[in-house]
Amino acid sequence: MSDAREQHEPDFIDKGLEYLDHVLDVVHDKVLRPILLAGRFIAYGFIILLTSLVLAIALLIGVLRLLNVYVFVGHVWISYLTLGAVFVALGLTIWRRRRPVATRKP
Repeated sequence: MSDAREQHEPDFIDKGLEYLDHVLDVVHDKVLRPILLAGRFIAYGFIILLTSLVLAIALLIGVLRLLNVYVFVGHVWISYLTLGAVFVALGLTIWRRRRPVATRKP
């Protein structure tokens, strides 16, 4: 008779472990998962930022060498002047497109 009773009534240890499992699942979903996602976002962001920085510097060096070797042979200062003029024009274009803080949309 005690075997039939044990089969129908769950043990308090089983109930406690089920409750603990549920609490741990909720903690994982509500606390740890957002922390892990934020960590991944930050890590991948740094990787993308550093990779793009390295590529931009390599491209700049390549353009400067291309200008020095093939376009302005023997006149390095013209290569620097040309590249500087391009960056100044780009900076002025970006500066012109800016808007004051009061007219920006929130």
